[in-house]
Amino acid sequence: MSIKIKPLLLGVNIDHVATLRQVRRSVYPSVSQAAMEVLKGGADYITIHLREDRRHIQDFDLVDLLKKGFDVNLEICPSEEMVDIAVNNKPKFCCLVPEKREELTTEGGLDLINNYNQVESAVASLSNAGISVSLFIEPRKEFINAAKSLKATYVELHTGNYANATNDSQSIELLKIKEAADYGRRNQLIVNAGHGLDYANVLSIARLISLSELNIGHAIVSRAVTVGLQTAVAEMKTLVER
Repeated sequence: MSIKIKPLLLGVNIDHVATLRQVRRSVYPSVSQAAMEVLKGGADYITIHLREDRRHIQDFDLVDLLKKGFDVNLEICPSEEMVDIAVNNKPKFCCLVPEKREELTTEGGLDLINNYNQVESAVASLSNAGISVSLFIEPRKEFINAAKSLKATYVELHTGNYANATNDSQSIELLKIKEAADYGRRNQLIVNAGHGLDYANVLSIARLISLSELNIGHAIVSRAVTVGLQTAVAEMKTLVER
């Protein structure tokens, strides 16, 4: 008897549409219009990261997207302020990520061991509000065990080390992700992955059958500058489904 494998979903992070807008403190490009174009291109949902420093996505973007009926995966750090914003707005999904003011982008996964109590409080508050919670973690068993203990529904494996590696080092990082994804699935977690994935490196990740979803942003928005968002998303969706 053959095993039916569910299609791999694609979430598209549109933070950098807001980055372009914020450079001039303008009203364009429109984040909600970008969201519509992304879905037309074949994405399964929209991901945005509302940072404490508000360097790209703003509070009104979240409100506007939800008001217009978009399924939003909201990335936030597990601070009291950001959790309160999520609870008050109730996106469908919320992914807790680490955050540092000086970083260019998220540099790694949450340390669930040393920040257990803070994350536990955030997960409880979000879950009580009816929000499905994901934890962005390094592909390591101890973090998957902690995520299970914290009663998260999802984990998202950090693929940045894989994306930045080359040759044999990349194969080693890919194996870590595969083993972590398999382990998470055996422990009844829904396992997603993302960070640094692009049109060249996504295929090996997309072949991992224990993964449910990929979150990709910068590469798609960058490609969209020359071919448009619909086409850029459609090209990535084709690679993910291949």
